[in-house]
Amino acid sequence: MNRISILGCGWLGKPLAISFINEGYTVKGSTTSEEKLELLEMNGIEPYIVDISDFEEYDSFLNSDILIIAITSKDIDDFENLIAQIQESPIQKVIFISSTSVYGKLNKVMTEEDAVLKLPLTEIENLFRENTFFETTIIRFAGLFGDERQPANWFKNGKKIPQPKGFVNMIHKEDCIEIIHEIIAQNCWNETFNACSNHHPTRRDFYTLAKLNNDFEVPKFEENEVYQWKIISSKKVQNVLDYTFIHDDLLRI
Repeated sequence: MNRISILGCGWLGKPLAISFINEGYTVKGSTTSEEKLELLEMNGIEPYIVDISDFEEYDSFLNSDILIIAITSKDIDDFENLIAQIQESPIQKVIFISSTSVYGKLNKVMTEEDAVLKLPLTEIENLFRENTFFETTIIRFAGLFGDERQPANWFKNGKKIPQPKGFVNMIHKEDCIEIIHEIIAQNCWNETFNACSNHHPTRRDFYTLAKLNNDFEVPKFEENEVYQWKIISSKKVQNVLDYTFIHDDLLRI
């Protein structure tokens, strides 16, 4: 199983594709932009234009063993069409990138066993989870950061940061890529994983340090909100995959 297709070669998908190419995989990558095709090809990625909202056929793109879905669309009809095409393709395994936003702020530690909100994203998760034509592992990533996506650049122009006493749930891009590699290497399918750093500083501490370390002013916070928070547990992904986070101290980062 050395052929991988990555639906969505953006901030995460492109470096993920390059990492698999470096390990000897044949990688197809999609974008919705004609301008990005050359960039993908320059990095050794077989480029495709794929927009799942167009309801076209993607036979060639789906001619792989593993499909990794890393797009932000939450349109249920689009995913139903995509799944129908996957069923007719050689794809045997799917990794679906989801988000810890599926959990409500219940002032508790959230695990994969906790109930999720009724959202288009959770309905799409279930479409993949319940499909018997292929095996799917779902990864719920926490807040993504790394490279140009830096927390110091968020909440600009005096915008107040909500829930300063709440806790940060974040994961670095390098950990995202490594966890995906481990799922495939360990043949770990039909699972749902949270993926989030173990370190959960308060939002006040985290954003204040991030801003000051990058020569911004001390940020402003919404001080009078009802106290709401959640802490995402990644114990399952660490135990099942024997995974150790690369970036596990958010204040040092």
